[in-house]
This record gives sequence, structure tokens and C-alpha cells, in this order.
Amino acid sequence: MLLSLLTIIGIFITTIVLATSEPVVKTSQSKVALPDISKELGQLPSASIKDSARTDADSHPALTFKKEEKISEPTDISETSQVELIHLQQSLSLKDSAQSEDISAKTEEVSAQINDQLDWQTFEVQSGDNLSAIFSRAGLTARDVYEIAQLGDEIKPLLNLRPGQTIRFGLDDETTLKQIELVLNPVKTLTVTQTDQGFETEINQREYQRKQREVAGQINSSLFLDGREAGMSDRLIMEMAHVFGWDIDFALDLRQGDSFKVIFEENHLDGEKVGDGNILAAEFTNRGKTFRAIRYTDDNGDSAFYSPDGKSMRKAFTRTPVPVSRISSRFNPNRKHPVLKTNRPHRGVDYAASTGTPILSTGDGRVDFIGSKGGYGRTIVLSHAGKYTTLYAHMSRFKAGLKRGQRVKQGETIGYIGSSGLATGPHLHYEFRVNGVHKDPLKVALPEAEPIAAEYLADFKSRSQPLLASLDQLQVPLLALNEE
Repeated sequence: MLLSLLTIIGIFITTIVLATSEPVVKTSQSKVALPDISKELGQLPSASIKDSARTDADSHPALTFKKEEKISEPTDISETSQVELIHLQQSLSLKDSAQSEDISAKTEEVSAQINDQLDWQTFEVQSGDNLSAIFSRAGLTARDVYEIAQLGDEIKPLLNLRPGQTIRFGLDDETTLKQIELVLNPVKTLTVTQTDQGFETEINQREYQRKQREVAGQINSSLFLDGREAGMSDRLIMEMAHVFGWDIDFALDLRQGDSFKVIFEENHLDGEKVGDGNILAAEFTNRGKTFRAIRYTDDNGDSAFYSPDGKSMRKAFTRTPVPVSRISSRFNPNRKHPVLKTNRPHRGVDYAASTGTPILSTGDGRVDFIGSKGGYGRTIVLSHAGKYTTLYAHMSRFKAGLKRGQRVKQGETIGYIGSSGLATGPHLHYEFRVNGVHKDPLKVALPEAEPIAAEYLADFKSRSQPLLASLDQLQVPLLALNEE
């Protein structure tokens, strides 16, 4: 009975509560509890949120909002939510990066495909060729030549073509010029490409693979012949002679039995040697006295040769302007002139060599005179530091582009051996003057250059040790000497 009474009372109370409560859902204007999407969207602008809400409303007509209602953004984000936002942003960033890389890869792929679709024509530059002639052979018009010529100095190599060079034209539908490639040397190519803004130029350069090589030899007949026998090119032989040219007069001092060791770089492309690089270290023994030189490049990119203790191998002047030659006439104030047959002072030294042999500046200087000078023929006079002047006469020709007032470096080619003027054969007449007074180039005391800078000395000695050790281990092959 008690249980029945309690049950009746409970039903009665429940009925009263239900009768007095408001309906939870109104059909006209619903108040639906949505998930807090602002936490998931993070930093997205409110406009995006409204658009999202509008889309949801369109998809679900039952979800309608009053115009004045706004979704309140949270004023506080929990630490957990912040971590989730960071992860979300990182994920988006990674996706963007991946998409960017994918777009870049596709762009390169499309570019390669376009390049492959071009019709390429290749020509070798012949003697007498110019840009117009080659364009004509490629089926291009004078208008094409004009548009390319407007690039000015950027296409200077195209305007100064040399026989043997290779030039390629990339054409679209065999009519429209899209690209030009001119091979300047084994590692440099000038590329001219048509873009939406017109033609643009670019120098594409490949990197050499450098290999170190060591050679050694003994003087038996001549520096050139024995250098070649040891495996050196003519350029390397000339460079070695220039390195030691301040201490050894190769026109006078060379003797049978002298020896040399050279460590240098070889330049390779695609597994094949394409040329010699720089000498890294060298040793030359002349008349029992040994000289060593190490190449060092400082932080400014300036390279020079120094002895193992850091002293410069370079003097302010070299002894000889033609390292590989022979002296045909010395400094002699009472010499009889071979052409005029009169006593006439010979205030210089004559170096005999074949026509076309390069003549090198014996010191840094400025071109004071270049042209014909009476019996001297084609002559160059250089001034050095205001105190010294050097004269080079009887040239066959001057270095192309050399002008009065131009600066030249020591060892730079300024002209070529000839027999212009009053000369009996091809040779260089060389004079050395101090304050206008002639001095014997073979005997005058030459001012020394500065040693290696103090801040580079420790680094120089550290880098030179392996090279010096290699020179020590390098053996000079013994050769049978001529006994004539």
C-alpha cells in the first residue's frame, strides 16, 4: 500500500512539472547549439566564418539565424587548443611548401619540354662570318638581327664571332627565333632567350673538376723540350719561367743538369681533360741552387707566389721580357750598329726569338707610348711608379686593344716579337731606365715586392706544408746529358 501511494505521488509531481515548462524547440526561430568551430579555424577571418555559416544554412534550411545574431568568438583559447592550432598551421605550411615545390618541378618540366620542342640548328663560325651572315643561313630575317643587336654590350661575343666557335638557334615552327646559344669556351655558354619582355641574355657556366698532378724533369736540351717531355704544356712552362724569372735568367743562366718539379691542377669536364689549371707549387734547381715557390690566394681573391718563408717571389721587375729566348746582343755603350755600321751605343739587351713570340711587361705600369718610333720600329714605352721606364722595340704587332694611358700588369702580354724598324732579324730590343738614365737590364738592382701580409702568414704556412711535402717526395728522373 505504501509503495502504491508513493508511485501515485511521483506521477502527479511529474505531470505538474511538464505542464508548467516552456517548449525546448520553437519552430519559428531555433536556437541550435553548434560546435565551437572558431577553435578549429584558428586565425581565419570572420568573413570566412560567416561564409561557412551561410553555406551550412543553405544546406540545412532548418538551421536559420536572426540577422542581428553573431557568432561570438572566444576570448580565451586553452593551451591544448593553441597546440592544435600550431599543428594545423604547420600542416597547412607543409602542404603549401609541397605544392610550391611541385609547381616548380612542373615548371621546369614544362620548360624542358618547350626546349625539346624547338627546332635546333647548329653552325660552326667560319672565317669572315658575322652575325647577319649566320642568321641568313639559319633562315632568319634582318628584323631578327636588329632585335638581337639592340641588347648592346650584353651580346658582345655575338658581335665578335671567332672562327671555330659553335652557335645554335632554337626556332619555334622553324620560323620564330626563341633561343640562341653561343659556346664561348668549354665551360661558358652565352644564352639569349625570348621572353614576354623581349630577349634576355645569360651566361651559363659549368664547374671544372680539378685534379692535382705532379711532374718532374731535368734540363737536357732546352726548357721547352724538356718541359714537354715531363708532361707540361707550353703555357705551364711559360708560367713556371715567369714564377722563377726574378731569380733565374732563363736566357743566360740555364744549364744542362738543372731540374724542376711542378705541382699543378688539371681541369676536367665529363671525365675528360680540357686544359691545365694553375701551378700550385714549383721547385727549380739552377746551378746547384734551389728555389721554391708556393701559390697563395688571400681573402680578397688575390693570388701570388711566395717562398716557403713567406717572401714574395715577385720583384718589382722581372729580368727578362721574353723568358724563353736567347740574348743576341748585350748592353754595350761602344757597340757598332749592325745596320748603320757606325759606333753607336747599345743601351739595351736584344732577345732573339721567332716572330710572334709573346713579349711580357716586366713590371706593373702604364702605357706611356705605343706606335712607331724611328729605327725602333713598333715600340711600347711603359712608365712604372714615376721613376722607372721600360722600352720594347721591333715588335711585329701590339696586343689588340692596348692604348696609351692603359694600365698593364707584370707578366701581361703587350706585344709580339718582330723585326720592324732597323733590325736584321726577329728579336726584341729591351731598355731599362731609372730617372731617364739607361741601365743594364741584366745587372741593375731590382726593387723587391712586399712579403705576404702578416695576417695571412700562419694560414699560408699551414696550407703550404702538404705541397712542400709533395715536392720533397717527388723524384727527378735522371737523363743522359748531351756531350757535344
